[in-house]
Amino acid sequence: MKPTRLLLTGLLSLPLAACGAGTVVPATRQPPPPAGPPASAFMKTGPLMGLDAKHLTQMLGTPRLDIRESTMRKLQFANGRCVLDAYLYAPGQGKEPVVTHVDARAPSGAGVDSAGCATSLQGR
Repeated sequence: MKPTRLLLTGLLSLPLAACGAGTVVPATRQPPPPAGPPASAFMKTGPLMGLDAKHLTQMLGTPRLDIRESTMRKLQFANGRCVLDAYLYAPGQGKEPVVTHVDARAPSGAGVDSAGCATSLQGR
């Protein structure tokens, strides 16, 4: 090999050597992230949570709407002061659907406290 070519090959390989070729970075073991809160920590609490449709209608009367989809049932109650939507889902296959979420609003659409609306609906 000619000296010029040898010099050129050596110079071109210097940047590769500067990149750490040949050095081994030891693998560091990172501890797993801490476990998050249980799913129950994200569930809303309230006086209607966990009620089935039978107990909900005993408490609030006949719903204005009863919408059923494959995995969800929505019961809507209203009395002129507020509208309450209760969403029922089955906690497991073959189990009775129960209230897992509630939305409440004034007839104008402004949000209201769901517990206060439920109390208002009980006193129709």
